[in-house]
Amino acid sequence: MDNQAFASRHIGPNATDLKEMLMTIGVDSLNELIDKTIPKNIRLKADLDLPKAMSEYEFTNFINKLGLKNKLYKTYIGLGYHPTILPAVIQRNIFENPSWYTSYTPYQAEISQGRLEALLNFQTLVCDLTGFSLANSSLLDEATSAAEAMIMLFNARSRTQIKDGVNQFLVSDEVLPQTKSVLETRSAPLGIELVYGNFNTVELTSKMYGCILQYPGKYGQVNHYQTFIETAHQKALKVIMAADLLSLVMLKTPAELGADVAVGTSQRFGIPLGYGGPHAGYFATSDAYKRQIPGRIIGISKDAQGNRALRMALQTREQHIKREKATSNICTAQVFLAVMAGMYGVYHGADGLKRIAKKIHSLANILNEAVLKMGLNQLNSAYFDTLQIKISDSAKLKTLAEQHELNFLIIDNTTVGISLNETTSLDDVKQIITVLAKAEGKTAPNITDYFETTSIPPQLKRTSSFLNNEVFNNYHSETEMMRYLKTLEKKDISLTNSMISLGSCTMKLNAATEMLPLSSANWNSIHPFVPTNQAEGYQELLKDLEHSLNVITGFSATSLQPNSGAQGEYSGLMTIRAYHLSRGDAHRKIVLIPSSAHGTNPASAVMAGMEVIVTKTTPEGNIDVEDIREKALFYKANLAALMVTYPSTHGVFETSITEITNIIHLNGGQVYMDGANMNAQVGLTNPATIGADVCHLNLHKTFAIPHGGGGPGVGPICVASHLAPFLPTNAVVKTGGNQAIPGVSAAPWGSALVDLIAY
Repeated sequence: MDNQAFASRHIGPNATDLKEMLMTIGVDSLNELIDKTIPKNIRLKADLDLPKAMSEYEFTNFINKLGLKNKLYKTYIGLGYHPTILPAVIQRNIFENPSWYTSYTPYQAEISQGRLEALLNFQTLVCDLTGFSLANSSLLDEATSAAEAMIMLFNARSRTQIKDGVNQFLVSDEVLPQTKSVLETRSAPLGIELVYGNFNTVELTSKMYGCILQYPGKYGQVNHYQTFIETAHQKALKVIMAADLLSLVMLKTPAELGADVAVGTSQRFGIPLGYGGPHAGYFATSDAYKRQIPGRIIGISKDAQGNRALRMALQTREQHIKREKATSNICTAQVFLAVMAGMYGVYHGADGLKRIAKKIHSLANILNEAVLKMGLNQLNSAYFDTLQIKISDSAKLKTLAEQHELNFLIIDNTTVGISLNETTSLDDVKQIITVLAKAEGKTAPNITDYFETTSIPPQLKRTSSFLNNEVFNNYHSETEMMRYLKTLEKKDISLTNSMISLGSCTMKLNAATEMLPLSSANWNSIHPFVPTNQAEGYQELLKDLEHSLNVITGFSATSLQPNSGAQGEYSGLMTIRAYHLSRGDAHRKIVLIPSSAHGTNPASAVMAGMEVIVTKTTPEGNIDVEDIREKALFYKANLAALMVTYPSTHGVFETSITEITNIIHLNGGQVYMDGANMNAQVGLTNPATIGADVCHLNLHKTFAIPHGGGGPGVGPICVASHLAPFLPTNAVVKTGGNQAIPGVSAAPWGSALVDLIAY
């Protein structure tokens, strides 16, 4: 097989093109160009020790066989992830359409009107379901959305609260475990003290500035929070509700209950599980926080001719302008998934969403009735889709369920959780009842017919209307929907139209061969919390990918958990922070950052509890080595790290790089290398060789994951051996090192589905 065919198609230029380009820049060969570009002292002495490349045909056969190692059990685990149905019209016209997935972040509104309208649909969907007037156009996942809300309210404390050192944040016992973990990570460096408790019994004090509630709770209980929220407000606490977006079709909205912010995920709106992601997080609040809200907001404006036009609004909050004073470091979000979720709402409309939600709830009622008839105790007094059942032996039930290819949530030795979903049928409910009855030695009640019922208490029922806008009522046939999507598609520029020469982002071919496996149920239908023996294909792929990235970077260990480059920056800095803490160097908080750095660098450093010291650049734009030396020496006692992009943000392999990294190490700091421009290093030099201790990679740049109009991204961090123990873990499935920091994103391996592309 011709293994070079894929590479030549992937890179593009033929021999004639290459010769012309080399002639234009005044060199005779690629080797001469490389010799003149990359300093000799950092060049690799040998080729990368990676497996031989496959042909496209070989890869397709290989990845399909590997996918068969993942077991497609029916999963009722819940915990923020649910099987869902992606409408075929959205799968074919968006999910599998390069006009949608290859487009760039919509910085240029005039070539992004289609995408911007799709994102406005998403924002409207979120606002209508949560009851708030303002939503952003996606964040990375539910857990990071919750953390962003916690930090936003911390920064929005009153002058009196700031003066009095009010820094406690209450986390309800009902909050998802992966969300708690990310809250722990994000709170620690900022001096936010987390307090855990039951909302019914906890004492609210003047030291608390806010709290977070889960709605419904992690095991399915729907609590009526209105009285608690009123009490919290009386005591000057702001309230975040992490709400299941689909449940809000039937439940009172967070805004109606008095919450200040609603956060969550839109995964249930047609987005495949994908072993944890990518999924679009949402964030909704009132206009009072429009200057503090994180992430991009799409707004309605006018063009030069006075016509209606869409654009990114209120950008002065963001890192590319405010840098270390930004509301967040968020850059890449989950635009592509937000587009899909928004279109799920457009296609179904209010009536369609009601049918889906009522079916799920009615099946839960049928299951609940059968459980009670068997004499079992069901603990949730109010629920949407999840029952919490007392049984005699959870281990026995787990074994029996897995024999029937079912997954339940094992809560403790005598309690199991069962979460129903859009794909659940009456036959599925009958199977669940049969397995429960057999495990408990009971007779299974006879279930014959499906019937629509509701058990939601009147005080928790939604009565307000939603999705009244025209767009959610016009496109409910496949033909109408197809035409609407094509109309929006034609308004944008993507790689299907031309090259996109923007920024430092390496726009790669997103090859069809790489993209096809994402549509396979063997890869996209796996819940992130299934036992690892049900995800052996994923485990093999992720381990191989981590190894390949270690070889490419010259480092010892990799975490694939970060969901974007900015989150990778933050994760890398947090491993450095943990390393210094382990050595008793908690005082090391100074980070040197060249003035030419990308805005996410200083924003990430501030989020990691660091103090940013900006270093000078020369008139040519290079790092000023003497200024680095002077500041590293001056801050020697407290120096934590240097953040450096290599090659630099203006594309130069600076010859002084090893001298710079040596200066940092001699003064007690670590070197964080921003991998935004890693495409220029691969196979020629690497971060370890230049003296870095940790780097992030942008798999959505260097390793061919598409930009999707602003996400998804994957920002793994690769680290030297001394930082490996501190790589992040997950609250449900253990990952990372033996001294791991808590989670940086919700899923154990982040956006695992799109890692298939990079692999």
